[in-house]
Amino acid sequence: MTDEQQHPEEPQEEQEKRVGWPELFFDLVFVFAVTGVSGLLEVDHSWGGVLRAAIVFVPFYWLWVGTAIQTNLQDVDRAPTRIAVFTIALCAIFMAIALPEVYGGLGLLFAGAYWVGRLVLGRDVLRGVRHGRWPGLTPVTVSMVLTGPLLVVGALTDDVVREVIWAAAAVIDLSTPTVLRSRLRRLHVNAAHLSERFGLFVLIALGESVVAIGASTRGDQGLTVWVGVAVAAAFLLVCGLWWVYFQFAAQAVRYAMGSASVQLDITRLVLSYGHFLFIFAIILLAVGLHETVAEPTHHLEIAVAAMLLGGTALYLATFGFTRWAMFHLVSVTRLTTAGVMVVLIPLALVVPGLVVLALAAVAVTGLNVVEWRMNSRIGWRAKTTAVDHT
Repeated sequence: MTDEQQHPEEPQEEQEKRVGWPELFFDLVFVFAVTGVSGLLEVDHSWGGVLRAAIVFVPFYWLWVGTAIQTNLQDVDRAPTRIAVFTIALCAIFMAIALPEVYGGLGLLFAGAYWVGRLVLGRDVLRGVRHGRWPGLTPVTVSMVLTGPLLVVGALTDDVVREVIWAAAAVIDLSTPTVLRSRLRRLHVNAAHLSERFGLFVLIALGESVVAIGASTRGDQGLTVWVGVAVAAAFLLVCGLWWVYFQFAAQAVRYAMGSASVQLDITRLVLSYGHFLFIFAIILLAVGLHETVAEPTHHLEIAVAAMLLGGTALYLATFGFTRWAMFHLVSVTRLTTAGVMVVLIPLALVVPGLVVLALAAVAVTGLNVVEWRMNSRIGWRAKTTAVDHT
């Protein structure tokens, strides 16, 4: 069953909070960030390149997550909160500017901008400290006193040492909600607002894949017939991935957050971790699409095939993780389709990229058709199942 089948109705919850204009403006900055991370992967397709791109994506993502939670808990229409959001956006701009040379001469700009952004997020903590109040360990305070400084220290080193220090900082940031779970259990957020915020970030990443498709037509070949067909196949694939999330999963995330006995677990597992995987998978996909559409009649290199099909597989497989985290149910249809993507990777080495792209698009389209038919046939039973599993 799909997420929508299992949870088509939402529980009663507090008054719905809408995403504000300042938040939407803030998100535009992260279009720049996602593009910059994709640019790193376009330069280096190796496994090391993927790891380095993931390491620098974590600070962007964690800065965005911290801001999303803060604007969920506070009134973004208040001038101090709005100014803080815009200041953090400026920090993210400087981080994105540094990306092309982030492992070179601009590493300190990247690290310093991140640290300043986390300090702005922790402005209430700083005010409390001035008055003799220390809030204890939270993801905000950890980033203020540990991971932010670690990034700066790493920026003052070179090559492998920097990568190791920054990787350690990324692991610490991502692990804090789990390590500090007992301290955060009472955190309560507006489920509708926060789930929408994370959905918008997925939309930003999917938008980057559309940009990658369009940019592919500006190569030496221009817009040939085969390139045009590849554009259509690539866009069909992106539409299918949009459908998987926004037709079947977005409501389930909102439902799970609103009905969870410990809301933190959904926020931590599904939003913080699951959406990191969703978005990074789409970044991988965008790079693969760019390379494939540019030369659709050529065989794909193994690294390009791994990003195109592996990114799609990771995106779909992550639904298996989030479905289990929310409802302890197995996402058979999506895990199966993810497996199909992995099986297609060797094929990409011996057939034109257009064929592989078309097969991937057909597989995701088939997934959506199957789930739509399942929903149409047993939707009313799914409502009963949803109640039984909450």
